[in-house]
Amino acid sequence: MARKRYDDEDHTRESHERWLISYADFITLLFAFFVVMYAISVVNTGKYKVLSDALGDAFGGRPEVPQASSTIEQLPLTNLIARKRAEAMRRERERLNTLARELNASLAPLVKNGQVRVTQTGRGVTVEINAKVLFEEGQAALGTEARATLGTVASLLKNDAHAIQVEGHTDNVPIANPAFASNWELSSVRASSVVRLFIDSGVAETRLTAVGHAANQPVAANTDEAGRARNRRVAVTILASAQ
Repeated sequence: MARKRYDDEDHTRESHERWLISYADFITLLFAFFVVMYAISVVNTGKYKVLSDALGDAFGGRPEVPQASSTIEQLPLTNLIARKRAEAMRRERERLNTLARELNASLAPLVKNGQVRVTQTGRGVTVEINAKVLFEEGQAALGTEARATLGTVASLLKNDAHAIQVEGHTDNVPIANPAFASNWELSSVRASSVVRLFIDSGVAETRLTAVGHAANQPVAANTDEAGRARNRRVAVTILASAQ
């Protein structure tokens, strides 16, 4: 009879401890669930492999990892944004390259004799025009030939969408006439004269800015007449679009 009592106690203890088996199964499934949630947070081959390995360890056996259906599915969102930005920058460079070629061709005679220079940088395309092509010495009124030259530039820019900055520059010799108190006024009014002509030629005024620098941004030494002549200029910059 004592033997039977011990058997009953063992059977009762075994029945009471069966919940441990169910609890262990639940913990395993919960672990697998969180692995799945982590792995699908960013869809790429590396994290899918983590999911595959984890499920294999949990349930015995590792499923085969399928190939991604497309390259796009493997790329994080940041990579897609970077690709689109790079493509936009490439198209912008192409537009500015085309514009620079057209400006060089339209102003070829002045480019050839050194009175106009077309350059391209990260800032945009700049058309640098020697002041003597546009103005009489110490003056800011545009002559007939100057209007023709700037009209050629305006015809290429009026249907474009880029912002345009017109900058007036002088040499360092103080101006001595009643029209302008200093080189600041002269450089500013010269830039404004070019802007007004562009507006009259059909360029939207909202795209235009006029800036006077006086003698503060020389491109040559002001120690001789040749250097001072180079510094007396107007620069028209077609600004690259911000990316």
